[in-house]
Amino acid sequence: MELKIQRKQLKFVPDSKRVVTRFFNNGDDRTRQLILRIQEFSDAKVADELAKTLKEFKGRHRNLKKIFKTHCGHFEGLINNMGIAFEELSEDRKMLIGSYCTMEYSVESTALFNPSMIEDFNQSFLKKGEKRVIISFRATGEGHLSSIVFRKAILDKDNNLYVIKVRNHIDLPEIGYKMSYDKERFVNKMQEIHIPEHYIAEIMDPLPDRFEYYDLKDAVNKLLKDNHMEASKTLALQEMTWLVDSYYDLKFHEQSDISERVIFPNSPSESRGIEDARFVRFQEDTGEETIYATYTAYNGHTIIPKLLSTHDFLNFRIMPIHGNAAQNKNFALFPRKINGKYAMLARIDGYNNYIMFSDRITLWNDPIKLQEPKFAWDLTQIGNCGSPIYTDEGWLILTHGVGPMRRYCIGASLLDLNDPTRVIGRLREPLISPSEEEREGYVPNVVYSCGGLIHNDHLIIPYAVSDYSSSYATVKLSELLEALKTSLD
Repeated sequence: MELKIQRKQLKFVPDSKRVVTRFFNNGDDRTRQLILRIQEFSDAKVADELAKTLKEFKGRHRNLKKIFKTHCGHFEGLINNMGIAFEELSEDRKMLIGSYCTMEYSVESTALFNPSMIEDFNQSFLKKGEKRVIISFRATGEGHLSSIVFRKAILDKDNNLYVIKVRNHIDLPEIGYKMSYDKERFVNKMQEIHIPEHYIAEIMDPLPDRFEYYDLKDAVNKLLKDNHMEASKTLALQEMTWLVDSYYDLKFHEQSDISERVIFPNSPSESRGIEDARFVRFQEDTGEETIYATYTAYNGHTIIPKLLSTHDFLNFRIMPIHGNAAQNKNFALFPRKINGKYAMLARIDGYNNYIMFSDRITLWNDPIKLQEPKFAWDLTQIGNCGSPIYTDEGWLILTHGVGPMRRYCIGASLLDLNDPTRVIGRLREPLISPSEEEREGYVPNVVYSCGGLIHNDHLIIPYAVSDYSSSYATVKLSELLEALKTSLD
């Protein structure tokens, strides 16, 4: 049977006006010269120049004075080493120095794509047939640096999406790092990302079974000061610090709107971006619900799958995923336990779809191959397009497939509810292929999703258009399930 896919006209496009402040390090030599020049300014000139900058940028950011002072503080050691007492600098002079160590970054200047949609916890004050949803996007700016941004919207009874007004500011959160670590688990994770054993032993053997954050950082930094160290050892030591910085908490200001919050790369393991977050509302056996998201952290040469959790979209906890299956991309968590265990999909080897089970949500071993490329449109690779969706007929999963000319399409499969290692349905043809109007973009010929939901007997599929913008489509759920149930006949 031919499925009727309704593409909606709503488009989410990148907005270059959405900017955050970032610390700008122009190098120690240039910074020294900059500080010396500012030191030549009189107090009156410092106050005047600072006032000009604050006036010019005051409508674009909150708490600029605090930001400038924080960024100046990153050079406290350098300033003291110049023979200038950092503590004796006036607040205005610190802020002026900090203003030169600050830059704006447009988080959405290049692309707003790979959306994921979940039901909001708050469903109050809605009309019959409406649902409030939260949509996450992969936002990309200069240098192809990716982060996570959010929109809130309402689906009406006819599946039309009305986006709540997007606020002007974007806020970065306060960051708190995990302070202590289990040595055995940390060593296992270093082995998983292929740090050589002899380097691991050199650093880790002297540390206690439970070590502190700064113990490892100090040990690594002392060795990194050796100018004659071989390049492979330097890289291994840097990866150790990347890993320890991969555990952290985020806290946004309570008065910020969800559209004003951005989860920007905050650890060295994410220095080249946060990719393709798949959000899911997870229900514990007790009925308690937690929002989880799996995403890919990338530092330019190492991929680390990571897990994000929140109950309110204000406070987030970030953790790396461990285990012999914790590699590659496309991790997608099932929304509940199956037979007492957490369940996860992933594309472990880069081209097949896998499933795995675990007693711990951050530990994943022994993946089971679930699907291989099969049809002409997915012959290069197959993976998921978001967390599985519960239906009475089975676990509904959106998939992506790559075909000729590296064309990405979206398909669908159905897994057995009690034994999701059993595929009981798989569409032979794509559910969504790039239309003629959707073929052009940052990466041509791509449609891709990080997760949809069910509303009014329709599957709502938010999807990216050629890695540039996003839209959404709908398909009648009963018709889709019928097509899936008969697809293996």
